[in-house]
Formats: sequence, C-alpha cells, structure tokens
Amino acid sequence: MQDPAHVHLAYTPTSETLDFAAKQGWRVSSYRDGGVEPRAQLLRSVAGADAVLTMLTQRVDEEFLQASGPQLRVVANMAVGFDNFDVAALSRHRVYGTNTPGVVDAATADLTMALILSAARRVAEGDRFLRTGVPWSWRPDMLVGMDISAGRVLGIVGLGRIGMAVARRARAFDLRVIATGRAATGAAARELGVEPVDLPDLLRRADVVTLHCPLTPETHHLIGREELASMKAGAILVNTSRGAVVDEQALVDALRSGGIRSAGLDVFEHEPMVHSGLLELENVVLAPHLGSAGDRTRQCMADRAMRNVAAVLSGRHPEDSVCP
Repeated sequence: MQDPAHVHLAYTPTSETLDFAAKQGWRVSSYRDGGVEPRAQLLRSVAGADAVLTMLTQRVDEEFLQASGPQLRVVANMAVGFDNFDVAALSRHRVYGTNTPGVVDAATADLTMALILSAARRVAEGDRFLRTGVPWSWRPDMLVGMDISAGRVLGIVGLGRIGMAVARRARAFDLRVIATGRAATGAAARELGVEPVDLPDLLRRADVVTLHCPLTPETHHLIGREELASMKAGAILVNTSRGAVVDEQALVDALRSGGIRSAGLDVFEHEPMVHSGLLELENVVLAPHLGSAGDRTRQCMADRAMRNVAAVLSGRHPEDSVCP
C-alpha cells in the first residue's frame, strides 16, 4: 500500500485548509507558531515532502529544492506574484510551481482605491493629528487634499486583472482612466473607456498613478528618479504590486521635495523592512501588504493553492502552473 503524500504548509493554516487536506488523505505538516515559517526551519521542514505550500516571502530556489529532495512534485505559492520562485531551478528539478491568480483581484482593487482616497484626502494624516490631542476647530485650510473626481486622470501601469478591477471602480468616481499594457487596447478596456498610452505619456498626464505590473527584471525600479520627475507636481503614486517596482530612495526624495504630492504604499522594496525616510514623512500612507487581506479572499487563495497541489498529486496538470 502506497504511503500518503506528505504535504508541508509553510505557515499556520486555517481549519478549512486542514479539513481539505484530511479529505485528500495527505499526511500534513505545518508551521504552528503563527505567521510564516522562518527560512532555516523551512529548509528542515520540507525534507521528504511531496508538496509544499509557500508564501510570497519564502524563496524557492536551488537550496530549497535540494533540501526538499527528489520526491518533491509541486510548490504552490499562496500569492499571485511568484517573483520568489526560481522558475529555472523548478524546471530543472521537474517540479511544478503554481500561483493563485484571479481570486485576489477585487480585494487588491478595493485596497488600491482605499490608498488613493487616503493619500488624496489626507485621511491618515488626519487620524494621526487627532490622536495627538492637540486642540482644533474646523477651518477652510485644514488638511486640504485633492478632489479625485471631476475630470481627474487615473493612470494604471499594467492593465491586467487587478488593473481592470481598479478601472471599473474608478468609473464610480468619474475618473478618466489611461493605462499601459497589452490589455489596454482590448475590448474590455474600450468598454470601460480606458485610453491606451505608453508609460512616459501616462506619467506626464496622470493625477494619480497606480502600479499593477509584476516584478520582473524589466520592471525592477520601473519608477525611478527620471519617471518621478516627469510626473505632475501635484500627483499621487500608489503601489499595490511589488515594492521593488519603485526606487524607494528616489520616491522619498520626490516626496520630501514636493516633486509629487503624496504616495500610498502597500508593498516595499526590502519587505518587511520599510525605508526610514518613508516612515518619517507625513505625505505617505503605509500599509503592511494588505492587498489580499480580505477574509474570504485569503481563504480562497489557500483553497486554490491546495487544489493545485491536489491536481499534481493525483497526476493532473495544475490549473495555475507558472513553470514550463
């Protein structure tokens, strides 16, 4: 009789995830101390595993694959992005790598709009001000921000699934939407009134620039000093994609100098570290990577990752393979 497959969950799972695994008859191990499993412990835990469910902060590289052993068949990332995967190494070892596209679109688009509104209307600044206990009264010039409706231009860099979800929400605010990416010329974008543009034109025209491109060698520091300098002086930058798409030092300098009005950031270049300059500035809204942090969304991500594992362990091609 064949031994049950060993599936390791590199985080503390929910009861729903454990119930799914039990129904498959798998032998499950998991990180039980809360949060995400540290690297050194992870490399010990994956030894002998047939499948591993990883988080976006956990590097899946040659060292990881050597530690797991030759029986490993699939690594399922509980994330849309997979820049933590060494895809070439996974392919050499004939191991599937999978992600969880689609299920995070609405939640990430919602948070994008929250960051846009908070940065534009200075909501976080107002919250911090009130908590100081300083006496105040209403006055016409107090914490005046940007009205984002009435003809303002939203520039979406990378019009994929999440970018399209943002474009749909932008219609409710009467924002004019311009965008980069192949989908910007498609029928769905035309129906939403999205105007396709290149990046220089987008940066020059947009009142709000929001980033939704994956992190690749080509998009690393896509937004640097030159790009920030080309934006409107009163513009807002929002990033819910990956931190390294933005040169953080250049962004700090632009925010300090008034080169741009403000920023809303959910991701950081050296996450979980946050650039000290960003922490010092009032005109930036910071969130700890909350893009997919809706209760239903996070469970859907886990379910989809587990379905990808189940497909591979039953001899089928997974729905969300990211490896050749």
